[in-house]
Amino acid sequence: MEIKLLLSFTEVHIFPMLIAGVFMLISMYIGNKLRSKFKKYSETPLVSGMTGREVAQKMLDDHGLNDVQVICVEGELTDHYNPMKKTVNLSRAVHDGANAAATAVAAHECGHAVQHATAYSMLKFRSAMVPITNIVSSLMPMLMMGVAIGSSFLYASYPLTEVLYIIIAMNAVVALFALITLPVEFDASKRALAWIQKEGVVTSSEYAMSKDALKWAAMTYVVAALAAVAQLLYWVMMLLGSDD
Repeated sequence: MEIKLLLSFTEVHIFPMLIAGVFMLISMYIGNKLRSKFKKYSETPLVSGMTGREVAQKMLDDHGLNDVQVICVEGELTDHYNPMKKTVNLSRAVHDGANAAATAVAAHECGHAVQHATAYSMLKFRSAMVPITNIVSSLMPMLMMGVAIGSSFLYASYPLTEVLYIIIAMNAVVALFALITLPVEFDASKRALAWIQKEGVVTSSEYAMSKDALKWAAMTYVVAALAAVAQLLYWVMMLLGSDD
């Protein structure tokens, strides 16, 4: 009983932390690489001289999105599209920057605006999942803390099968949200790159830089999705490996 109890306690606490730690290190590497790429591509002025704001505005105009505003927000890599307010929010470096990196980000966020306007199915699915994902994300730390505090006592009397089902369900929501985010992000980049190339916003060398910048930005979402799936699979294996 003591051996089983120790093993159960270790499995519940140590292994998920190791999984999270590994992916955190990978995420840090990708994040540093992304910042490095953006810094590099921000140092070469765009031949057209267009700023991120001008690129965004032109892309919105070309797609007839007159009800979407382009605004400047503070922070680094804080760029995003707000479907509720219909605003393309660009960080100052992107908003005022006239380079391949700024062009890539600005066009990418407008890609989300185009998705919204055309009722892109994956974006609709992702948006519908936001409320429940936010609830799950806020409840999960409390549940895990409860398991951490009480598992040694609970395992002494019965397996945490019921708790595992709840943990798996929560992780499934997080994993699904992360996976749905991938096609949304990839599609926005695809739309952005196709448009900047078609409209001649960038030269061939600038296009290559924009494409590379968006590739590394997409990698952050890939790592997040892999981490979420790894956590889900771990808990599923825990359940399948339980004695009862």
